Amino acid sequence: MTNNQPMKIVTRMLEPELYVASDPEGRSVSVDMREASVKKDLSPTQLLLAGVAGCGAVDIALILQKRKKTINEFIIETTGIRREETPRKFVEIHCHYIIQSPDVTEEELDKVAALSLEKYCSVAATLNVQVTYSVKVKRPE
Repeated sequence: MTNNQPMKIVTRMLEPELYVASDPEGRSVSVDMREASVKKDLSPTQLLLAGVAGCGAVDIALILQKRKKTINEFIIETTGIRREETPRKFVEIHCHYIIQSPDVTEEELDKVAALSLEKYCSVAATLNVQVTYSVKVKRPE
């Protein structure tokens, strides 16, 4: 897909609070707004947080890979705070990037995370909310 072609997703209702969203190539994800006792998949707002986390993480991993750094484990803990009034949009999103690596420093990870969220991550750039972050590097045991 080139940059100037529109992206298309088709979302179909399976039941009033359960949907499946698919792209033209047949990849899909369930969108689940059911109550907790029957819910099996992420809600739209949870998917948005996952999108921010994944978008930033891909950039971070690729940049570190280009710098010949080792990533043994990469975890992103993303939290979002929503306002109480409708629309219950996010007013804060925070990504905590935790990398286990023998050769990445927290200063380096901090710089790469800032670069990712402020320059490259199209999901974060699309949101009208500041996405903050913190980092942690763990040494392999």
